[in-house]
Amino acid sequence: MVSRSSDLVTEPRREDQLPSSASAAVKIVVVGGFGVGKTTLVRSVSEIRPLTTEETMTEASTDVDDVSGVERKTATTVAMDFGRISLNEELVLYLFGTPGQQRFWFLWNGLFEGALGAVVLVDTRRLEVSFDVIGRLEEAEVPFVIAVNAFPDANSYDTEELRGALDLPQQVPIVVCDARQRSSSRDVLITLMRYLRSSAQTSEPN
Repeated sequence: MVSRSSDLVTEPRREDQLPSSASAAVKIVVVGGFGVGKTTLVRSVSEIRPLTTEETMTEASTDVDDVSGVERKTATTVAMDFGRISLNEELVLYLFGTPGQQRFWFLWNGLFEGALGAVVLVDTRRLEVSFDVIGRLEEAEVPFVIAVNAFPDANSYDTEELRGALDLPQQVPIVVCDARQRSSSRDVLITLMRYLRSSAQTSEPN
């Protein structure tokens, strides 16, 4: 017996439905080098079941991807991660996590399109993987904040040391977070929204 197509249509899960009070939606991208915790952040903070495109890493990628410092990583994002969080009753953020390996960076331009702002996740053990990421955002003119993911074995640095190492303008916020913790990741997004609001107010004509 063949089922009618209408029989296959299912309603969205209650927890996935957009709150009826929501009046504004904003696209945010979560970027960073390979293995800095982008997928972890999207998963921890999303109020819906996140969409991920992780694939198991194989020996075939050994000569292609630089896994220095993250040798124990077994999976990687090959397209994007997607999640959603309501910051209040009216404002909803749609989160798009980008793939970290440079061979997938051709996808970034599409993900940047329409984005109001970005979170750059940084691993202080491998700051060099963040340089090209920041450069791409500056080239695309996407405002961003820096979120230092506090890995247990990473050294801690003074904010101004990090600002100098990353060659950041003084106005770009730098915050420390634990991407595994929902409250910490949410604070990063709140910092970004405050920065975007402040920047918009500053650019308004008198």
